[in-house]
Amino acid sequence: MTAILDRIAAATLRPDESRQVFRAVLDALSRPGRIVRLPERPGVPAVLLPVLALADLGTTVAVLDEGEDWADAVGVVTSAPAAETGSARFVAATRPMTGDELRAVGRGSAFAPEEGALVCLAVSEVDGEDWELSGPGIPGTVRLSGVDGLLAARAEAVAGYPAGIDLLLIAPDGRMAGIPRTTVIEGSER
Repeated sequence: MTAILDRIAAATLRPDESRQVFRAVLDALSRPGRIVRLPERPGVPAVLLPVLALADLGTTVAVLDEGEDWADAVGVVTSAPAAETGSARFVAATRPMTGDELRAVGRGSAFAPEEGALVCLAVSEVDGEDWELSGPGIPGTVRLSGVDGLLAARAEAVAGYPAGIDLLLIAPDGRMAGIPRTTVIEGSER
């Protein structure tokens, strides 16, 4: 019981921290591939910070972790109802996602693209030269790494624009890059 209480205490963001996270998410998604930094929050995986700052009673959340029980803490702190990945508005994966899991994430529809999920992925690194990003918000092209083994699944998830998913790639140290559904990624799977 003490472990969950400690997680709840650690995951409760102050209003200024929530604003900083919101601003970082906004910057990351409006300038795809640009690396921004989330505020430090000791004891909380950086990948959970966007969900902790943005989710509320009116949004659904899915937390994919392996026995860490962060889902309970996120639910208590945000009051957001837990959901399966296919119907969650926010998905946070503290462990690597599979292509099938990413394909199962809710995409919304042409009539309700806002129902597409924001997926927060824990990655080991966001700096790199593996993929070339282009599209709105990117002057020319940007090089990035991070979504190992998920490029094909991500391409399927955004194929029905304006429906689709938006990704936040988040390293353990809080460096984050956004890849909205409008971004084109070229490169090969590793």
